[in-house]
Amino acid sequence: MKEILNILLIGIALSMDTFSLSLGVGTYNLEKKKCLTLSLLVGLMHFIMPLLGNIVGEQIMHFFELNSNLFLGCILLFIAGNLLVGMIKKEEDTNVDLSLVGMLLFAFGVSIDAFSTGLALTAITQNKILAMTLFSLTSFTFTYIGLNIGKYVSKKLGNKASILGFILLLTLGIFHICKH
Repeated sequence: MKEILNILLIGIALSMDTFSLSLGVGTYNLEKKKCLTLSLLVGLMHFIMPLLGNIVGEQIMHFFELNSNLFLGCILLFIAGNLLVGMIKKEEDTNVDLSLVGMLLFAFGVSIDAFSTGLALTAITQNKILAMTLFSLTSFTFTYIGLNIGKYVSKKLGNKASILGFILLLTLGIFHICKH
């Protein structure tokens, strides 16, 4: 149960930037089909990117003989730092191309942090399929909710969601480093 909670918290943290960006994109008043398509693409990318990251991460850890908890902690702190930089730069204010190519680029862009997490996925769990599925479902849900809330609520919530994601990533990163 503790392992599933840890995976879920990481999934939520990975989904916070997606949620805040989806709030902004939602203000474009997308039709339901585009909201669903974009959410599905983001969910799919949050499954594929950790898988690719895990393949690369296992090779790195084997080659350099790294401690998995230390490696994961550093990656989570790195992702938290990137999220903080994004909040400072206010990346959520950029224009969004809502064509299929634009949606694919959006999904890829918000999934880069999932690739980084995949680098040390073995330190999180031995059940990688469960982790990637939870990351995928969480990001799908947060994207869909963000797009729909964005239609009705101002962009002020986007920054609060990013702050929560930053705090979760920072806390989990410190936890894994101290566990080393």
